[in-house]
Amino acid sequence: MGSMQKQRFVSLIAPILAFVGLPAGAAEYVLPKEHDMIGEVQRITARHEDTFVKIGRRYGVGYEELKLANPTVDAWLPGEGTEVVVPTRFVLPRAPREGIVVNIAELRLYYFPKDQPEKVYTYPISIGRMEWGTPLGKTTIVAKAENPSWYPPESIRKEHAERGDILPRVVPPGPDNPLGKHALRLGLPGYLIHGTNRPSGVGMRVTHGCIRMFPEDIEALFKMVPIGTPVRIVNQPFKLGWSENGALTLEVHPPLEEEAESGMWTLTDLTREIVAVTEESFTEIDWDQAESLMRNPLGVPFPVSPAIDRDADEPDEAAETLEVAMRETAGATEHFADDA
Repeated sequence: MGSMQKQRFVSLIAPILAFVGLPAGAAEYVLPKEHDMIGEVQRITARHEDTFVKIGRRYGVGYEELKLANPTVDAWLPGEGTEVVVPTRFVLPRAPREGIVVNIAELRLYYFPKDQPEKVYTYPISIGRMEWGTPLGKTTIVAKAENPSWYPPESIRKEHAERGDILPRVVPPGPDNPLGKHALRLGLPGYLIHGTNRPSGVGMRVTHGCIRMFPEDIEALFKMVPIGTPVRIVNQPFKLGWSENGALTLEVHPPLEEEAESGMWTLTDLTREIVAVTEESFTEIDWDQAESLMRNPLGVPFPVSPAIDRDADEPDEAAETLEVAMRETAGATEHFADDA
């Protein structure tokens, strides 16, 4: 990114980068009626013993989310006093605001409770690794189980056996059960939203296709979600929405590895997304800004159009923290494919 482009980038995104203290691990937000944004980005100071895994669990974000937002910080040893961006501001996914919405590109789950229409809950998740992809589509919660037993499929037992790890046909509840203490069964045969006995893996692609959550998060969700709740699993690396001040805002996540290798999610795809969103609400788009965000995804929302309501801008103190984001952006790796 050249110096002129950086200057333009600074002037455009300064209003959005206010860092506001939120309760650690906050998952509950007021559901906006007039825009598509929830939460605020935070900036914290790492402790001596911190890792991204510890910080993520403390603030309700996943490992990969923290890596995206802090590409120049050592994930396993940030260091005492290191400033860490905590990406707790989100564009809501483009999906009906009902039931559960899982965005696999974002490694995040959103819950819109029917009995609390003014609220939305969001949690980091793990999804299936490359050879065990989490399926897309619409389904429902068909059953709930506390202290579930795990019946590993033959394919998983075979995989473990090849590593010399012989799995029993049934793993009972307890510390060795990878489902943890709570499980929500989906209408997709063989797939669950569940806890884990290895919370350090939450926020990564480490499962056999199921959706894995921190133990405290699945416990909270388990208590709220009734059987029959609709579940939509989507894949949206480009999230577009209107901010509080009327600006079109773009949040970019890298495509899944297999999609990047196949050339999916190009600049043309992003252009189509922007055109579709602005079809009925014309606004001037900064295409250079949008392309910069696509090529250097931070997983943090930034405006790609001018604000309409200047009075709704974030506090001026945001300018101080913009330098942090700029350093991160300049050091980030390009993740997306070029158009052919």
